[in-house]
Amino acid sequence: MLRLFSSFARGWPAVGLLLMRLVAAIALIDQAVITLQGGTHTKPILLDVLSLGLALLLLAGLWTPIAGVIATVVEVWSAFAEPGAIWTHILLGTLGAALALLGPGAWSVDAHFFGWKRIDLRGRKR
Repeated sequence: MLRLFSSFARGWPAVGLLLMRLVAAIALIDQAVITLQGGTHTKPILLDVLSLGLALLLLAGLWTPIAGVIATVVEVWSAFAEPGAIWTHILLGTLGAALALLGPGAWSVDAHFFGWKRIDLRGRKR
């Protein structure tokens, strides 16, 4: 994961990435729950379950580049499979692609696990 990003954005850019992750996750959860509760099933139910899992990963900021790419693929599939609200799928696909390219930000599980570590050697004696 460290190879994908030279650093995890901090400060206001981190807030922006956190908001992007939250909006994408909430929209994916809302869309999947509505479809699973009895909406039209023009696409496989497995894609809605996958969307729920991806939303949880994006919400936590865990494996964000992978989750973003898969979310983009699922939304492009859904845009072609479902007639009607194509713009929602385009928006969510674009958010997924942006998160995959930009990274999760400093306030994420990815930053905690894969971020830069600081090693202090001052207290070490020979």
